[in-house]
Amino acid sequence: MNLPRWSGRRSRFPAVTNTRRENSLDLVCRLARQGVKLNVTALMTLQQVKDVAAALAGGPSSAYISMFAGRIADTGRDPVPIMAEAVDILRPHPNIELIWASPREVLNIFHADAAGCHIITVTHDLLHKLALIGKDLDDYSLDTVKMFHRDAAQAGYEL
Repeated sequence: MNLPRWSGRRSRFPAVTNTRRENSLDLVCRLARQGVKLNVTALMTLQQVKDVAAALAGGPSSAYISMFAGRIADTGRDPVPIMAEAVDILRPHPNIELIWASPREVLNIFHADAAGCHIITVTHDLLHKLALIGKDLDDYSLDTVKMFHRDAAQAGYEL
């Protein structure tokens, strides 16, 4: 798994906008020019990716853009083509890596890989589910029925 390497106090995590919807591009640009390694976060649009990439261009040897693909999916949009296009936008900037942030399910790990994302954030819940990859679905069905039975018995139902 590819994890960012941070250099202590010289790393920052600015959001793409503040709470008044004002972008943080000037701040990102200033910090990048000072050599501060950045993970610009909370991006959800391709325009934001273009703007932040331009602000990070010529900055430190490594920078990160966190697109919240899970939140994009929460709006009913398929994040995979959006993330793939974001990867394409970043291609001319080898110092900038795209993070698939806010995954919702194990399948998102495969989505992030297919889209060409450099990094994906993964919660502990998703890490535990990695053992299910490739599990026989008949066995998984039986395990689910057994879980239902166990839960009913624990609730005091007679089966």
